[in-house]
Amino acid sequence: MRLLAAALCFVGTLTAAEEVTTYSLDNGMDIVVIEDHRAPVVVHMLWYRAGSADEPIGSSGVAHYLEHLLFKATDTVESGEFQRVVAANGGSDNAFTSYDYTGYFQRVAADRLPLMMQYEADRMNNLALTEEDIITERGVIIEERNQRVENSPGALAREQMRAAQYLNHRYGVPIIGWMHEMEELDMEDALSFYDLYYSPNNTILIVAGDVEPDEVYDLAQQYYGPIPAEPNLPERVRSQEPPQTAERRLVYEDPRVAQPYLTRTYIAPERDAGDQTDAAALTYLAELLGGSSFTSILPIALQFDTNTAIYAGAFYSGVSLDDTLFGVSVAPADGVTLPEAEAAMDAAIAQFMEDGVDQDRLEAVRNQLKASEIYARDNVDGLARRYGAALTSGLTVEDVQAWPDVLQAVTAEDIMDVAQRVLVRDRSVTGYVVPTREILQ
Repeated sequence: MRLLAAALCFVGTLTAAEEVTTYSLDNGMDIVVIEDHRAPVVVHMLWYRAGSADEPIGSSGVAHYLEHLLFKATDTVESGEFQRVVAANGGSDNAFTSYDYTGYFQRVAADRLPLMMQYEADRMNNLALTEEDIITERGVIIEERNQRVENSPGALAREQMRAAQYLNHRYGVPIIGWMHEMEELDMEDALSFYDLYYSPNNTILIVAGDVEPDEVYDLAQQYYGPIPAEPNLPERVRSQEPPQTAERRLVYEDPRVAQPYLTRTYIAPERDAGDQTDAAALTYLAELLGGSSFTSILPIALQFDTNTAIYAGAFYSGVSLDDTLFGVSVAPADGVTLPEAEAAMDAAIAQFMEDGVDQDRLEAVRNQLKASEIYARDNVDGLARRYGAALTSGLTVEDVQAWPDVLQAVTAEDIMDVAQRVLVRDRSVTGYVVPTREILQ
C-alpha cells in the first residue's frame, strides 16, 4: 500500500458503513480508519506483519508464544492491567496469530480510544518479561496444543497434510508450533522476535467505528508517533515451494477417529494486489463444487444421486501472502470404502470438467456472494478484520474495495480456466483419515 508520510489519502466510499481513510506516520506505521457512526463504539486493532510463517527455523510457535507474552507487564504497566482496564470500561479484547500476521484488538466506547492507544503503544515498545513469565506461558501454549491439536485426530491429520503439501514453505509448519520446538522456546527467542517485528514500520493500525479520521490520526501521532522505526526490519521474503511434480498421499491412523474421511488439497493462487481474478474464480469453484449440501456438484453426486457419502464439500480461502490451498473432502457412507468414495469424487470432478459451469447455478452463486459482501459491511468488527488480514497479506485498500466487483465479474470461462490449472493430481496431497488401516484392506 503506497501511503505518503503524514498525508491523508481518501480511498473511496462504498456505503455509509464503509468510509475508509488512510494515513502513514513518519515512523512507518500505516493507519486505516473505517467510519461507522451508527453506534458510539470503536474497534481498535493493531496488526503486525509477522506471523508463524515469519518465524526463524527451529523456533516454531514463537509468534503465538509472543502473542501470549504481550499480556504480561511492561516497564510501567502491571501484568493483566490492560485487560482489567478494558473490562472496567465495558469493553472486550483479545489477540490472534495466523501464518501471515499477529493481531491485537479492543472493542470499547468511542471516547475510550485514547486509553486503548496509550496501553497498546506501551506494550509495543516496553515489554518487561521475567523468567517466570517465560516458563508460565510456555506451559500455557503447550497445554493449548494438547487441547486443540493432540486431543483432536482431525487437527493432527491436517498438520500432516500441510506438512506434506508444503515441503519448503513455512506454511507447512503449524501456527501453534511443533511440540518439540515449543518446549524449547525461551526468553531470547521471544525477545528477538519482539525486538525485530514489533515495530511501527511493521504495523497496521485499524480503527473502525464512531470516529473522525483526523482525530484518529492525531491520537496515533500522539501515542504511536514517538516510537522509533526498526532500522533492521528485513524484507519479507520467504523460502518458496519448488514445483510439485508428483502426487502425494498419506494415511493418518488414529483409533479416536469416529468417521473415516478423505481430504485432497491442491496448491492454489492467492489474492494478489491488482490481480484477484484467479482467486475470485476459485471462490466460485469452491461454491460450485461443494459450498452447498443441496445444490453443489459433489454433494448432489455423492450424497443424493449415489448415496456414496454422508458429506462432501470444497473449500478455499484466498487471503494469504503466498500460495494457498484449494481442497475437497468426502466422508463415505456406511459400506463404502475410502477408495470407492475417492473414485466417485474423482468421477464427479471429471464430469464437471467435461460439462463446464451450469449458468443458472453460476448466477445463483453470484447473487449469494453479492449478498454476503453487502451483509459483511454491516459488521464493523468484521470490516476491521477484513482490512487487517488483507493488508498484512500483501493486498491494498483498493484491492479490498474492488473485491466485490471482481467477484461479480467472474465468468464461467474464468472458473474453468483456473480449474484446469489448479485441479491437477500431480500438484495435490490426498489424505485418508482412519481409525485403523485394516478398513483399507
